Amino acid sequence: MSLNCKTSGLNGRLLTRSKMRKPLRGCYSGWKWKRLFLFVWVLVVIGFGLSLFSGVFRKKMETCEDNSLVLVEQFNNVSKDLLHEVASSFFESDQITTLNCTKQFGNKKSTKHEISCTLKVPDHEHNAELWGQCPVHDDKAPVVQSSSVHEKLARDDNDILKVCMWALFIIALCSPIRCLWMNRKGKMKKTEHAQSSSRSGGKWMKKLLVVFVLAGVSLSIWLFWYLNKGIQLRREETLESMCDERARMLQDQFNVSMNHVHALAILVSTFYHGKQPPAIDQETFGEYTERTSFERPLTSGVAYALRVRHFEREKFEKEHGWTIKKMETEDQDQTLAQDCDPENLDPSPVHDEYAPVILSQDTVSHIVSIDMMSGKEDRENILRARASGKGVLTSPFKLLKSNHLGVVLTFAVYKTHLLPDTTPEQRIKATVGYLGASYDVPSLVDKLLHQLASKQTIVVNVYDTTNVSAVIRMYGPEEIDTGLLHVNSLDFGDPARKHEMHCRFKQRPSLPWTAILASGGVLIITCLLGHIFYVAINRIATVEHDYREMMKLKTRAEAADVAKSQFLATVSHEIRTPMNGVLGMLQMLMDTNLDAKQLDFAQTAHSSGKDLIKLINEVLDQAKIESGRLELEAVPFELHTILDDVLSSFSTKSQEKRIELAVYVSNQLPEIVVGDPVRFKKIITNLVANSHKFTHDRGHIFVSVHLADEVTRETDMKDDMLRRILNGSKSNLACDTLSGLPVVDRKKSWENFENLSCKDSINEFGKIKILVTVEDTGVGIPIDAQSRIFMPFMQADSSPSRTYGGAGIGLSISKRLVGLMDGEIGFVSEPGTGSTFSFTAVFMKKETCSLDTVVQQCHPAISEFWGLRALVIDRKDIRAGVTRYHLQRMGISVEITSDFDSARSFLSESDSSGFAIILVDQEVWDKESGLAFLRGLKSSTKLFLLANSISPTINGEIKSANLTATFVEKPLRLSVLISCFQEKLPAGNNRVVARKPSTLGDLLRDKRILVVDDNIVNRRVAEGALKKYGAIVTCVDSGKAALERLKPPHSFHACFMDLQMPEMDGFEATRQIRRLESTFNIEIKSAEVGHWHTPILAMTADVIQATDEQCTKCGMDGFVSKPFEEEQLYSAAACFFESG
Repeated sequence: MSLNCKTSGLNGRLLTRSKMRKPLRGCYSGWKWKRLFLFVWVLVVIGFGLSLFSGVFRKKMETCEDNSLVLVEQFNNVSKDLLHEVASSFFESDQITTLNCTKQFGNKKSTKHEISCTLKVPDHEHNAELWGQCPVHDDKAPVVQSSSVHEKLARDDNDILKVCMWALFIIALCSPIRCLWMNRKGKMKKTEHAQSSSRSGGKWMKKLLVVFVLAGVSLSIWLFWYLNKGIQLRREETLESMCDERARMLQDQFNVSMNHVHALAILVSTFYHGKQPPAIDQETFGEYTERTSFERPLTSGVAYALRVRHFEREKFEKEHGWTIKKMETEDQDQTLAQDCDPENLDPSPVHDEYAPVILSQDTVSHIVSIDMMSGKEDRENILRARASGKGVLTSPFKLLKSNHLGVVLTFAVYKTHLLPDTTPEQRIKATVGYLGASYDVPSLVDKLLHQLASKQTIVVNVYDTTNVSAVIRMYGPEEIDTGLLHVNSLDFGDPARKHEMHCRFKQRPSLPWTAILASGGVLIITCLLGHIFYVAINRIATVEHDYREMMKLKTRAEAADVAKSQFLATVSHEIRTPMNGVLGMLQMLMDTNLDAKQLDFAQTAHSSGKDLIKLINEVLDQAKIESGRLELEAVPFELHTILDDVLSSFSTKSQEKRIELAVYVSNQLPEIVVGDPVRFKKIITNLVANSHKFTHDRGHIFVSVHLADEVTRETDMKDDMLRRILNGSKSNLACDTLSGLPVVDRKKSWENFENLSCKDSINEFGKIKILVTVEDTGVGIPIDAQSRIFMPFMQADSSPSRTYGGAGIGLSISKRLVGLMDGEIGFVSEPGTGSTFSFTAVFMKKETCSLDTVVQQCHPAISEFWGLRALVIDRKDIRAGVTRYHLQRMGISVEITSDFDSARSFLSESDSSGFAIILVDQEVWDKESGLAFLRGLKSSTKLFLLANSISPTINGEIKSANLTATFVEKPLRLSVLISCFQEKLPAGNNRVVARKPSTLGDLLRDKRILVVDDNIVNRRVAEGALKKYGAIVTCVDSGKAALERLKPPHSFHACFMDLQMPEMDGFEATRQIRRLESTFNIEIKSAEVGHWHTPILAMTADVIQATDEQCTKCGMDGFVSKPFEEEQLYSAAACFFESG
């Protein structure tokens, strides 16, 4: 059998000038987008409502399906297999039994029918026919479906959805009113007639607004009433549905259990009374009932009582060997108790007949021999059961074992098959015994509700209402009034007993928030729309005035926008113009004969001016980085010079904090590379500045540059310094570092790089990848802050009370610049030990050319030190290696020793030439040994003390001994060493620095160049810079003068033209010059003369990209920014002139 349940259910660019949109006339364009947005919003709300409705409906369908599955699982019938199993226990194993069952259909509208089964045993003289009324469900019987609840819910949900849609539709219709009225109002104001119509229209709109508000309030009140009523109705229907569901399932499960008990009665009739001798005894009955107890999970025990008349009592008692006992009380509480002892009971008094228990389940074996008719109520139930032929229930009683209320179901057992129309007298005559089973009603209901545990929002009570004046509560807690109550009648198969199920919600209903929110929302929307329209009506009169004011403000804003777009270029130009004169004059000063100290002063001033220019460039670079428009340069530069400039920038600060600051460049790197030196220097500067900020006294900052391939090579192929550094990081010895303090393992800073080697790029494209490492002994980066270290404007300590300042953008800019250079950046940090940052960058190799010589001769005095020998005394190998690196750049051969004793051996073993220079680190100095060593030096040998800061004590000790030593302040760099050596070496202080030889002379010599600039200082600077390289320079102060000079034919080879000049700027002058050249070229087209084109280079302090594009557009050939730089001037001139 099966039961089927069927249901129904910044956008990435930095703009220098922004254009304002033109104001829209009227409000149609603005409201067009608002109406579109409102329409989309309405569609979303409707879709949400539909999805919510379908979700609720699907939920109800799933509920019905779950209930059907639970009912199917619990719906057990007396199967053929069970009867076969029973039959096999009563016959021999080799006998074959056959079971034929027929179904007798009852009423078409009923799902209960009668089943008759006939058991046939071969070679047996009696064939038993089992008959009974088994209320079983037929899967083919018609199922009455109740869909009224779902239909009502669907109708209610549809009604609510319609109300919401109407409300939104009204709002959507009202939204264009303001726009339409404003357009109408604007047109009316054009004439006097329109003004009077506007006032009358305003009054009409106010009256309409009042009507609209009243309608909205009425709608909100009606909506609250409607939704609240629907909520109450759905709550009642939900309670009714849940209670009906539980009542139906409880009744069905009880009927199924009755079927099993009735089937057991039929078996007893067949195999106990239908066989001689009986095929069932107590052992067989107990074993069978125990094995089939799973078919009766709600019964606490079953027993069979034989019908014994009074004249048969004596014979019966002799056959069974015990006396028929009387129940101790008429209450069955004690009868079915497990601790009841029949030996302690009195014999049953004399009656017409008795019903002693002869067969029982092991769980109630103590009731054997007890007369089940000795109790008044039990006697009446038994008599009623045998007369009716149906199951009879007792009134509820307490089961001692579980203390639950239970009932006893009794079936009469007949000796023959009885037809349905058998009279009660015939049934009584055919009765041979009674089969009873006790039921634990609370357990039955608990099991049912446990299956529906996820849906237990109601409280269920089961009552026996047979006696209306004394109702017995069989299950459930004390009833508490929570509002709604639903009552279902229960039919347990006994018409004499009445039972009811009462259902209530566990909690009182909450406030109808749906109705409150919906009606409140309509009321709020009505009030808001009313307020909006009211304000719109009152403000329409001022719209035209506001529009005129807006047009005036628009004109001013456009002017301000133009001014703002030119601000950055103007500021850059105005700063660069005087700086051009300062730097130009300093450059001309450095080209004169200066001694070493004067040259150092001039170079420092020149470097500071260039730093200011670089600061302006950095501001522009930052904007370009943010907009993604930064383009890297590709110019030749020297790595050593870049690092020396970084040291110079931080020398004063490091001396103040007594920090050891040093750089080292591997000898395996080329002298010249092609790339962007400004951005490369900026990366290193940012990293050094970051390390300097977090490094305390006595620590160190060490910048080292190597080929990226070096770290992956074998040990013997690495640079000596790199090999010493990596070995020191493995041993982690303090003496193996620059300052003696422990450092982190720098290898971890690049271990996550994806492409550390660049061998393929070197061989195929002529590229090299360098690895730059910045090591410090600072405080380190906290572990929790290391993941955000490269985020812009983020710091390890971002609290207002942080110890270290800064904007927190340097590392972010560095990372992005490294990415532009096709490199990677990483770091390793340990709090309390320090940090190490490493990054890679890809550059082009530069072949040897004339510019290399220029760069190498930035310090012309280097040639004077070639061939000298120097001795370095330092206990720390890495620090001594840094000193040797700087000396070797000057062409000096270097020996290293760790103390004065070994230094004396070097001096004694040296040849006649000896050491010209001895450099001693201040940390090695000892008064006694140091002075003794100093006294033993030759007069031609000079001693230099290297120190972060000059020690007055050591200086006093040397002077008191009438000895001489020169202090050299760290950080060491080439310019400092040259200045010190020139001052102290035998050549004396009168040495002069030779003029810097010209490298552009071959390009510009004897070239006639016209310089056009309205500023006399700029003209002098440009004239001096070009004449230095042999050019013949002519200067004019205006664009008109340039136009006269460059009218073809003329004798000038090139023109350097300023852009911003009075009367005629450089753009207009260039356009007119190009027109003159074009006309001239047309005239000489037939002659054998070449194409006439004078190279014109823009000369301005404005470096905005738009200016560069404008120069190209007007016909200029190049761009040279002020102040002039040798490399830039060379690059611009090389495009037009061939070297001589």
